[in-house]
Amino acid sequence: MNVRPRTERDLPALVEVLAAQRDEARYPLRWPLPFPTEDFIRRTSDLEAWVAEVDGRVVGHVAVQAVDDVFSPGDLGRAWSAGHGRPVAELGIMGTLFVDPAVRGRGVGRALHDASVGWLRSRDLAPCLDVVPVHAAALVMYERLGWTEVARVRPPWLPDAEPDVVAMVLLS
Repeated sequence: MNVRPRTERDLPALVEVLAAQRDEARYPLRWPLPFPTEDFIRRTSDLEAWVAEVDGRVVGHVAVQAVDDVFSPGDLGRAWSAGHGRPVAELGIMGTLFVDPAVRGRGVGRALHDASVGWLRSRDLAPCLDVVPVHAAALVMYERLGWTEVARVRPPWLPDAEPDVVAMVLLS
């Protein structure tokens, strides 16, 4: 497996991977998306993004964003700030993490997680994430990796029928 920075050339493969994992993972919640899938994967708020390759094939993705670019002064930003005891400007979001179901269980998600958390910490940004409870496997993985729930919030993008989003921080 190889984890490397995402390039524009990766987007067609990432669109396919996102679609392949969607039915099982229910990520993203809205499907089809009301905008180009590439815009869900590649966001203007991305500070950095990585892909994982197995045997030369793109099989996963993760990105990091600054909290103030996306959520501040929203409920998620306030929850993360309180959870870390740091101002919003010192936080970073790990997000848009998804893995091809054909390679699950091979450490791809963990490698992408570690790349993004390592990048955030190398810039003294406190790691944050949000997860919808219907993404049960993701929630269990994050808890196993040491993430702590700090709040449940209702961001404006969340469909009415879904439970509140779990705001999590990684303290150690």
